[in-house]
Amino acid sequence: MSQYTLEDLIFLMSRLRDPDSGCPWDLQQDFASIVPHTLEEAYEVADTIEREDWPHLQDELGDLLFQVIFYAQLGRERSLFDMDGIIDQLVSKLVRRHPHVFPDGQLRGARRTDEIESDRVNEQWEAIKSVEREQKARAGILDEVPLALPALSRAAKLQKRAAGVGFDWSEASDVLDKIEEEIAELREAMQAGDQDAVADEMGDLLFAQVNLARKLGVNSEQAVRNTNTKFERRFRYIEEQVTASGRDWSQFTLQQLDHWWDQAKGLES
Repeated sequence: MSQYTLEDLIFLMSRLRDPDSGCPWDLQQDFASIVPHTLEEAYEVADTIEREDWPHLQDELGDLLFQVIFYAQLGRERSLFDMDGIIDQLVSKLVRRHPHVFPDGQLRGARRTDEIESDRVNEQWEAIKSVEREQKARAGILDEVPLALPALSRAAKLQKRAAGVGFDWSEASDVLDKIEEEIAELREAMQAGDQDAVADEMGDLLFAQVNLARKLGVNSEQAVRNTNTKFERRFRYIEEQVTASGRDWSQFTLQQLDHWWDQAKGLES
């Protein structure tokens, strides 16, 4: 039996959205209602990769692809766009943004023979994107940084855009000074008992920490995800020790629990 193709998937989606014989749930959906599912599928792909669960990655990628197919069907129904248009615009954009691979601007055209460094590719990519933004009706520096991005990722993108026009600290040490300043302001808000100010200063502190991560070449979102995984692994070790003791959590002091935490760290080294 031959494998199904992208064309088959598009046909399946049209059947699901058929007004007479389609799926009731799929027929109830619109662009906005699908967004939470799209985000969930994207995170599941990331989680599968982080766990190196390669046997399930293909399945998760399929689920994420289905989200794109769903949006394409909704767009076609409203005469906004369709899958062919999505693919055409994507290929055109990627060819335009990779002149070091497609020097004549043609997908199947001449190949470049000289080499180009990765850093230069990134600079070129950002310069091309900047020109594209200027050509659009909305040409603001911070335009098109999606609101739906995770907060840390969006902070990094906003900072990167601002840095692109020179609004940036010169050195990472400058950002460390800013972090210390934000910590001092947070302490003042805490001492004053002003919860609104505490929340505001906490946001400033986190934003500054993302800025430091960016200056150090660290992806802040991924760094926190890695730390979450590390915390979960070590805490599970503590949980195992408590369970093995036959005693309740309340019977242990923080120092005793912290001792097991140190043991868990030692097992990782």
